[in-house]
Amino acid sequence: MSQQELWDRKILWEQKFWGKGWSVAGIDEVGRGPLAGPVVAAAVVLDPELQILGIDDSKRLSASNREHLYKQICFHARSIGVGIVGPRTIEQINILEASRLAMIRALTYLRESPRVVLTDAMAIGGPWDEYPLIHGDQISVSIGAASIVAKVVRDRYMAVLAHQYPEYGFEKHKGYPTPYHRTMIWQYGPCEAHRRTFLSKILARGRTLDEKTL
Repeated sequence: MSQQELWDRKILWEQKFWGKGWSVAGIDEVGRGPLAGPVVAAAVVLDPELQILGIDDSKRLSASNREHLYKQICFHARSIGVGIVGPRTIEQINILEASRLAMIRALTYLRESPRVVLTDAMAIGGPWDEYPLIHGDQISVSIGAASIVAKVVRDRYMAVLAHQYPEYGFEKHKGYPTPYHRTMIWQYGPCEAHRRTFLSKILARGRTLDEKTL
């Protein structure tokens, strides 16, 4: 299937509302699963008159393709908003509510208030018509664009944290619970970037390892 055919398939939801002259925002988040770093959400209002071929779920794209599409989206989109919620707030309100808060912040930061919000299966609530779509980042270009923006922003943030806390290798795993990351947590303990409420099993495992080596 050509990129044009994929685009035509993925704008079906948007076309329902663009045809009425309504503004449509797609929204998605990244960072629910990591042990460190923030959850980041992005909201994107695309221009109905402009195509950005190749948009897809960010997880199905290479890093180089994400960067290329991120630049295209930033250049061509009518409005982009990004919301970030850090580790301490995640610990206080839980990751689901932190994801919702990041989405609300992203929508708040849009220059253009949308009439319709398309989400990746998650209900947000707000003064707009809301459509949670299963696998939304794969079937809607607006949600796919939001997933790309959120992923690139978060990856760049984790690269900055890697300079601040070089021992953990955040630039490699972006805070996800890889064997290397878990080993570094056992060795050095958590830093300020970690979500400590996510680490109980890992820290307990580290204590067990320490006891076995005594």
